[in-house]
Amino acid sequence: MYLEITMLAYFVVLFLTLRDIRIFKRTGYRSYRKGAIKGLMASTVILIGAMIVKAKPDLGLLLALIGLFINRKGIRERVFTDAGTFDRFIGKTDYVKRR
Repeated sequence: MYLEITMLAYFVVLFLTLRDIRIFKRTGYRSYRKGAIKGLMASTVILIGAMIVKAKPDLGLLLALIGLFINRKGIRERVFTDAGTFDRFIGKTDYVKRR
């Protein structure tokens, strides 16, 4: 059961990281780049916790929790104005950067 919890946390953080990467590529806002980098660090910590969870469940879940705290993003620019729920979910922004 502990492995499933840590892997769920890993996939959620990985999904949010990919969403941040997509928003950064579309808008060019640095806060989303910073969020993507934090997400990569957090997913690494959670993956290490998932590898440890079989031997020491307490330590593995603690590393997963630490990874979730690392993943906190902070204040971001508004990139969604008229987007629906699904568009926000996949990271489709209303704003596109100019070249």
